[in-house]
Amino acid sequence: MGEVSTIGLDLAKNVFQAHGADASGAVLFRNKLRRHQVLAFFAAQPSCTVAMEACGSSHHWAREIGRLGHTVRLIPPAYVKPFVKRQKNDAADAEAICEAAQRPTMRFVAPKSEQAQAATLVFRARDLLVRQRTQIINALRGHLTEFGIVVAKGPAHVHQLVRAVEDPDEPIPEIARPILQMLIETLHRLDEKIAGLDQEVARRAKENETARRLMTIPGVGPVTAVALAALAPPAETFKRGRDFAAWVGLTPLQHSTGGKQKLGATSKMGERTLRRLLIIGAGAVVRWVARNGAPAGSWMARMVARKPPMLVRVALANKMARIIWALMARGGVYQAPVAAA
Repeated sequence: MGEVSTIGLDLAKNVFQAHGADASGAVLFRNKLRRHQVLAFFAAQPSCTVAMEACGSSHHWAREIGRLGHTVRLIPPAYVKPFVKRQKNDAADAEAICEAAQRPTMRFVAPKSEQAQAATLVFRARDLLVRQRTQIINALRGHLTEFGIVVAKGPAHVHQLVRAVEDPDEPIPEIARPILQMLIETLHRLDEKIAGLDQEVARRAKENETARRLMTIPGVGPVTAVALAALAPPAETFKRGRDFAAWVGLTPLQHSTGGKQKLGATSKMGERTLRRLLIIGAGAVVRWVARNGAPAGSWMARMVARKPPMLVRVALANKMARIIWALMARGGVYQAPVAAA
C-alpha cells in the first residue's frame, strides 16, 4: 500500500468524511470523523495535500490543518461536482474532492487569514441592514397602498411614507398608525446603523494605502475601494486583468463550438458583492457622461451612442475590474487616457 498523497475532506457541522489516496489515485482509506477528532487525525498523518470545498468554514479548517504541516487546497464546489459518481453522499463527496485536487489543471481558492475574514464583516453586516431597510420600506408602501396611499419606490421617497403616517387627515385607521409608526422607528434605527458602518468604511479607506490608490479610478468610491482591499484575493493570483474580471463575474458566458464563438449573458460567477459595487460605480460614471458628455471618439462615447445603458454599465465595470487589477498588481494610481489630437 502506497503512502497517502492527497486527502479529500468533506466538511460538515459534526460528522466529517475523509478520503485518502496515494499519488496514483488508489484509495487508501475512507474515514468518518467527529468534529473533535479531525485535528488529531490529521496530526497523525504524514505531510500531504488536504483538499476541501471552499465554503464558510473551509478557511478556518485550512488554517488549522495548515499549522500541522499539510498543504491545504480549497476548491470551488462547482469544480468538484463533475467528479461525483452517481449517488451523492459524504463518502462520494470526499472522493470527488480528492480526485479534483489531483487534476493538474484544477483551480484553487486562496485560504484567508482571520484578519482578512474579519475585514469583510463590515460589508456583510451593511448588506444585511440594507436588505432589512428595503424590506421595511416595501412593507410600508404595501400597507399604505391598502388604504389608497400610493408612493413611488426607492429610499428617496421614504419621507412621503412617514408624512402619510403622521398626517391625521390621511385615511389610515387609527389602530394601524401605532404599528406603522413602529416600522418607521425601526427604519430610523437602521438608517443610523448603516450610517455608522459607512463612517467605518470611510475611515478604513483613508487608512488603507491600496484603497486610496483605487479611489483614483472614476466610479470607485470608499465602499468599493475598501471592499476590493478586503474581499479580492492577492493580485498575483491572476495572470492578467481579464482573469480578475472573469473571477468577479463580469465576462459573458460562452456557448462556442465548431470554431464558432457564441457569447451569452454575463456569467455572474465569483464575488457578487464586488460585482454589484463595480456595476453601481459604473452606473454613476454613465450617468455623469449622459449629463456632461464624453470626449469625441472615446470608447465611452462610442459605447453610449450604440449600446443600451445597462450593457454599457456592465462593459465599463469589466473595464474597471481590469484597471483595478493593474493597480493592485503593479502599484501606482489611475491616469486617464490622453485623447488623440
